[in-house]
Amino acid sequence: MAPLFQRAAESITTSLTEASAHYYQCAGRHFLNYLDAAYPRLRHLRQLRRDPHILDWLALLRSRKPALAKLTYSHYLIRLRRMLDELAWTQGIPHLARLVRADDIPRPDNCLPRPLSAEHDQLIQRELLRRDDWASNALLLLRHTGMRIGECLDLPLDCLLCTGQDQWAIHVPLGKLRTERLVPVDAFVQGIVHRLQLLRSQHTRSLDGFLLARPRGRASVGYELRIILHQIAADVGIQTRIVPHQFRHSFATEMLRAGASLPVVMKLLGHQSPKMTMRYLDVSLADIEREFMLAQQHPRHLAPVPKSSFTSSACLSGLLDSLRAAQHVLDMFRRNLPEGSDRRLLDRLANRLTKITAEAQTFGQK
Repeated sequence: MAPLFQRAAESITTSLTEASAHYYQCAGRHFLNYLDAAYPRLRHLRQLRRDPHILDWLALLRSRKPALAKLTYSHYLIRLRRMLDELAWTQGIPHLARLVRADDIPRPDNCLPRPLSAEHDQLIQRELLRRDDWASNALLLLRHTGMRIGECLDLPLDCLLCTGQDQWAIHVPLGKLRTERLVPVDAFVQGIVHRLQLLRSQHTRSLDGFLLARPRGRASVGYELRIILHQIAADVGIQTRIVPHQFRHSFATEMLRAGASLPVVMKLLGHQSPKMTMRYLDVSLADIEREFMLAQQHPRHLAPVPKSSFTSSACLSGLLDSLRAAQHVLDMFRRNLPEGSDRRLLDRLANRLTKITAEAQTFGQK
């Protein structure tokens, strides 16, 4: 069965990264090794059953010492389930798609945002500015752009691009989600990049075209940055464990408090869904109170009600006023509805009213 599982994994991971393909192969080998050891007589896919084959494998995963993390356990199940779905389709064995059920996969933990506290953020940034070496500038770059550490390691030497008059952005190459983006930067971040470029020019042992030299490989640079951040946190008296990814949470929260909208923060972080972005945003009570007061003082959602003029004699202006009034009432009612079929229906009605109003306005131009 090994060749069948290998072909299924290759089919699923055609458009995925090499790392993802490797993990699928590992999950398939782990399951097949378990079958060889526990059920040596099982030689065909048609013999696979949920009980005992799948259930015993799940029990084996749960009995690992040290215990598997919930996310790792879920990934094993998800990958096996997808391979079995693929085999059910390609081999014509429908029951394979029902061996691993959705309720077998544990729900992920509700990850809370973990930005640095204001005090810790200031202490670390002050120490990074004081040191002013390659690692400190790289960590400052992470803090003020919201990049993932892997994206920072892959930045080319000419990552700083001019996007307009006195406007600059960092070109972030293909990252975790296989997407690339431009992150606007100010003069401070430009200075950080120029400093890293200068330090890079002095490093003649590695001419690989990256902003951060990697004489001992990419992974070693990331490991060194994490170790240096731990040392800096200890030097400034921070007892809690600090990791570079927390800079990304701090950047997202800072952008939100500065007035950036959720879609903009999502694009800056390189996310594909606002649900993921919400995991990075720390909304405190002070943020809620500030937004509440602003909403009361300057309610943006309350548009002025169009003046309605209903007269006994019909005229074009009265018709247009009536259409605008209907649009306003429909829009106010639509805003109070939750997402669903009713709201989508009102969206379509609103679009029709807009077209009708536009057509009515052309009467006076003929």
